[in-house]
Amino acid sequence: MDIDRWFSALPNFLVLLPSAASCYYTMKNQMKYTLLKTAALCAAVLLPYAFICSALIALLGIDVNIILLPSLILFFFPYRYTVTAGLSKCLAVYVGVCAVQTFPAQFAYAFDAFLHPASGAANFSNEAAFFQLMLSCLVAAAFAWPACGLFFRIVDCLDTPKIWHSTILLSSVFLIFNIVAVPKSYRTLHTGRMFFLFLFLEGCMLAILTAIYVLFYLGTTVILEHAKLKEHAHLLEMQSRQYRALQEHMRQTARLRHDFRHSVHLLSSLAKEGDIGSVQAHLAEFESSFAKNTPAYYCANAALNALFGYYHEMAASSGINMDWHIELPQPLSATELDMSSLLGNLMENAIDGCLTIPEGGRYFSLTTETRHGNKLYIVSTNSFDGKVRKGKDGYHSTKHSGNGIGLTAIAAVAEKYGGSAQASNSNTEFYVDVMLKI
Repeated sequence: MDIDRWFSALPNFLVLLPSAASCYYTMKNQMKYTLLKTAALCAAVLLPYAFICSALIALLGIDVNIILLPSLILFFFPYRYTVTAGLSKCLAVYVGVCAVQTFPAQFAYAFDAFLHPASGAANFSNEAAFFQLMLSCLVAAAFAWPACGLFFRIVDCLDTPKIWHSTILLSSVFLIFNIVAVPKSYRTLHTGRMFFLFLFLEGCMLAILTAIYVLFYLGTTVILEHAKLKEHAHLLEMQSRQYRALQEHMRQTARLRHDFRHSVHLLSSLAKEGDIGSVQAHLAEFESSFAKNTPAYYCANAALNALFGYYHEMAASSGINMDWHIELPQPLSATELDMSSLLGNLMENAIDGCLTIPEGGRYFSLTTETRHGNKLYIVSTNSFDGKVRKGKDGYHSTKHSGNGIGLTAIAAVAEKYGGSAQASNSNTEFYVDVMLKI
């Protein structure tokens, strides 16, 4: 075996390590295993793979890219297995990282062409291989902060497959271009100004790709902010409806208080005459009038009380039998918007599930209670038609392709507050169990 060739081929495969790290930057909240365990798994797979493939290159005397490029396709599957994000998100991040990591390779080819003008890509030198590895590590480090500090929120919150598919397409264009543009013979780069044009073109393309990712981040941030404002506006609308109901109740009780003395005189007269039946009928009518338009009270928080009232009214108008037991601590350590997102998605999903069966069999049970002083448990059970779409990463939406947005939002809020969310189903019932640390 040619030791020098093995030594020069090894850094080409070690590039997979910083590339793998880059793939997990934005997936820090989507990882199935701990960071340490994931790092250990990657090292256990990639390091032996790099040594074995380098040995094959040295023994067979073939181009590194013949093994390296198919490896990119191969390693997507274990990556997909180690994260919980949807397929479109995984593919967008993976293809994006591959596209970015082709630029250190292109600059390394230019460096090799500078050192060995008469050579070519098939005879990649040791110096160029280590130069590529160093550049790959620098690129991975440069993208670490924006990916871990900013882009991860998009992966966590954006559940629109069409947007992710567009990023896959854009990244693929740069990836394929760089694969095709690999200089087979370095003599081409030394023709006229080709060397400087090659560096300039690659630098511009890297800048354009980075700008595309920045614009993607800014655009999706606007989309997510708009969705957040829309959710907040919806909550305010429900509070407004609750306020109007309260005003109507106050008007009704004011009228009843005004008429109360007349009712007392009438009841007194009926009692003197011994007309107990009329007394009972009048009291029943008075009680019915007093209870009419009385706003339901679920919890002390006005926003959440309005939320419960809104979905209770929606469920009642859909012929759903409800068994609700609401107990929320006051004050809540979670924000109103987070709790509204969790409970709103939970109730909306349950009502949507109930609507899949005929009216007579619809029911929705919801219980919230505090246990052990600092844990809020939320248990939801609803009837449904038993039809689900489920993958390795959990339940998928039955309305569109991709994960169920409601369940994803519930899980995100639960995780934010150190808790968990579990969904399951039987043939006739759907269950969601949530725990928050409060």
